[in-house]
Amino acid sequence: MSRILVTGGAGFIGSNFVRMVLSEHPKAFIVNLDKLTYAGNLENLAGVLDHDNHKFVRGDICDGELVEKTIDDYELDTIINFAAESHVDRSITGAKIFIETNVTGTLTLLEATRDKNIERFIQVSTDEVYGSLGPEGVFIEETPLSPNSPYSASKAAADMMVQAFGHTWGVKYNITRCSNNYGPYQFPEKLIPLMINNAMNDKDLPVYGDGLYVRDWLYVYDHCTAIWQVLEKAKPGEIYNIGGCNEKANMKVINLILSRLGKPETLIKHVKDRPGHDRRYAIDAGKIMSELGWKPSVAFEEGINATIDWYLENADWLGHVVSGDYQNYYESMYGDR
Repeated sequence: MSRILVTGGAGFIGSNFVRMVLSEHPKAFIVNLDKLTYAGNLENLAGVLDHDNHKFVRGDICDGELVEKTIDDYELDTIINFAAESHVDRSITGAKIFIETNVTGTLTLLEATRDKNIERFIQVSTDEVYGSLGPEGVFIEETPLSPNSPYSASKAAADMMVQAFGHTWGVKYNITRCSNNYGPYQFPEKLIPLMINNAMNDKDLPVYGDGLYVRDWLYVYDHCTAIWQVLEKAKPGEIYNIGGCNEKANMKVINLILSRLGKPETLIKHVKDRPGHDRRYAIDAGKIMSELGWKPSVAFEEGINATIDWYLENADWLGHVVSGDYQNYYESMYGDR
């Protein structure tokens, strides 16, 4: 039985991973360590929080004493690090917390991995560490890191720290770099849930610049199955890009959402672009497909319809997360644009 410390397991991707593992891998045992910041929500774990193979611990990955105690108390052998400050816009308005969580937190986990002889450390990273692409080309695992935002710089620094611990102390690690995730339980500061929420409520849809920024869209369930394949099959020290093979401009995604919800395009409101906005990301996921036998199972049209349906069916969840501090943040981001 794998005994896994999942950090950030009450967040968007982490909670989906916890749900997938508990459903499909009954021999796995998960300890879920999450600080429960604005995007970490115990409601994301409704129905599995008290599962026999799941234990929740509230805490900060920067707290080395807590991390080591948790490893000892539950005899854990694996760490999968989802915990991160992840929103580019927030990193532009306040970068310090990104360094604290994404770099110092990862360092703390790596020190525990080394000192407690953890068998495998998986760092969940992002394609944003590679920078921006022009109209052609794709990111491969050997693409030089060239981060352009405080968020992506913090993730690139964390990736390099992981590699340094592997080289210096023999820590057995893997790094995964995913494209843009979407699906259930995503906090509505990111493009797809933001547009769904606003359209559902007949509010303006704030679109940066011309809206022609291109991303590869990966359904979160597919991302979770890819990470599991890395855990089970990858050799230590390997890096894997994880993409959905769904490269689309933001405006196309927004128009799909409006069409599905029966809302008019007049809701779209182009706003001042954010600083340093990367134009295009595109992932070559050929390595994980050929070496580990993984491939995305959810086409974008299927995934976006399932995502919209989930938000329509979970209005209570959505109402809870968009209250309070989120409203203040929303106004600071889009109120004067």
